[in-house]
Amino acid sequence: MRPVPLAAFAGATCLAAGALLAQEAPRLTGPDPFTQETPAPPMQRQVTDDVRRKRNYPDQPPLIPHAIEGYALDLNANKCLSCHARKFTEQSQAPMISVTHYQDRDGNTLGGVSPRRYSCLSCHVPQTGVQPLVPNTFVDMDALVELEPRGR
Repeated sequence: MRPVPLAAFAGATCLAAGALLAQEAPRLTGPDPFTQETPAPPMQRQVTDDVRRKRNYPDQPPLIPHAIEGYALDLNANKCLSCHARKFTEQSQAPMISVTHYQDRDGNTLGGVSPRRYSCLSCHVPQTGVQPLVPNTFVDMDALVELEPRGR
């Protein structure tokens, strides 16, 4: 029996793996041909009832319960701070942003909002009333605690 050259063995293995992966490839959906342009689905209406939502876990960023369309949020302006900054919350009755937004990455307190916390929409998001695309099996933290057996 003659030894099989390593290159021939590696080549055959790659061909077999490639054929197997090609058969397992998911079927893509969309227009046919794929270059055909289709209109985007309409944007869903945001929930704007100003009701504060319960958070699902500690330190979850609060959801935005009001309309934010047209809000300026760039290097020169941040419309969110006109209501949620410490000095404006008394007149706006909006919740003050967390004190953690006034700290740098080392925990030092700053005189203003930390640059790393300036872009509010990185963490805080508005909501829409649409149904989820996939089933959601999330269980709230309080519900998990209630399900735990209590030892006596």
